[in-house]
Amino acid sequence: MEEKFIFSGKYKFVSLLLILTGLIAVVAGFFVYHDHGSRFWANFLMNTTYFNAIALCGVVFIAVHMLGNSGWQVSIQRVPEAMSMFLPVSGFLMLVILAGLWFNFHHLYHWAHPDPHDTILELKKGYLNIPFFSIRTIIYIAGWIIFARILRKISVLQDNNNDLKYFKKSTVYAALFIVFFAITSSTSAWDWLMSIDAHWYSTMYGWYIFSGLFVSGTAVIILLVLFLKGAGYMKHVNKEHLHDLGKYLFGFSIFWTYLWFSQYLLIWYGNIPEETAYYVPRLDEYRNLFFINLGVNFIFPFLALMTRNSKRQPWILAMVSVVAFIGHWIDYYLIVMPGTMGAEAGIGFFEIGMTLGYIGMFLFVVFWGLTKASLVPENHPYYKESMEYHTQY
Repeated sequence: MEEKFIFSGKYKFVSLLLILTGLIAVVAGFFVYHDHGSRFWANFLMNTTYFNAIALCGVVFIAVHMLGNSGWQVSIQRVPEAMSMFLPVSGFLMLVILAGLWFNFHHLYHWAHPDPHDTILELKKGYLNIPFFSIRTIIYIAGWIIFARILRKISVLQDNNNDLKYFKKSTVYAALFIVFFAITSSTSAWDWLMSIDAHWYSTMYGWYIFSGLFVSGTAVIILLVLFLKGAGYMKHVNKEHLHDLGKYLFGFSIFWTYLWFSQYLLIWYGNIPEETAYYVPRLDEYRNLFFINLGVNFIFPFLALMTRNSKRQPWILAMVSVVAFIGHWIDYYLIVMPGTMGAEAGIGFFEIGMTLGYIGMFLFVVFWGLTKASLVPENHPYYKESMEYHTQY
């Protein structure tokens, strides 16, 4: 039963309209904000890293289930595969930021042009310097794209051949990817995000970014699966599959909160100036958004998905997923803006418009990716298990 997604003119129009909205917002912003492009570059970095994390979650989702010999997710596997196809786009956009760093088009990272009397940055310049930062960035992007493409290629080849050699090969590459990801997910978070506030560091930071990556990525998987089902595709996906996706969303929202609170509590309790310097501007200049972040990323999903039945209701999952997607965008906003824009940041047409543009690009790539293979990977050895899957918890 081959089922192909049709990227209709209507879907293309919506995607392109969102992209156009983003372009209009960017152009308008240059006329409204006379800040030498500071607002543009800050939002560019925030959205690029956020949507890169969502695309990367697609590869992580596939790899961890392969290594766990899981079968339930096979019916929705093509969705995270299509999400991973955005990695070349986000990778290219990150290279644009890298080029801006080399040619001094932006000042997102203070360590790139440190004050010679800044002792802390002088001590860190062996790691935080433009050439080494560039090498690491290229390694991250290239590695993620290569692994994503290999896993996708093997998956598509298996559609035409039920030989188990493809499944075994994909398991090997999934293991190699997880090792690579375990290192680079933390180091890229340190480089691209934590080094914005280069005088500060947290040993929990890599885990914190990973937890947000998995929550936002799972939310997008849920929304795409529900969209496809609403459009008449993937009828084989039932409430059992949605239930497990809901459990991921629920569980990792709690895990994100655990890391958020642990990091904040230790710094608050220690009350050491070089550590509290990270939270002082966020509490002074972004106080409302700081606590909204906790509400939409923990309190709302915790209460909404607490019961078993709620995780099996498409409309509840859709609502929570939309809130989680917006909530973790807010989280990235609080990660990037205080260190780049200070008190000058805001959320208006520019920020919302640029984000809509990124959503348009992401949807265009994902829809295009969905057309490249059957939505039903029938030759996967666990396909039958996925069709007959039932959970009691």
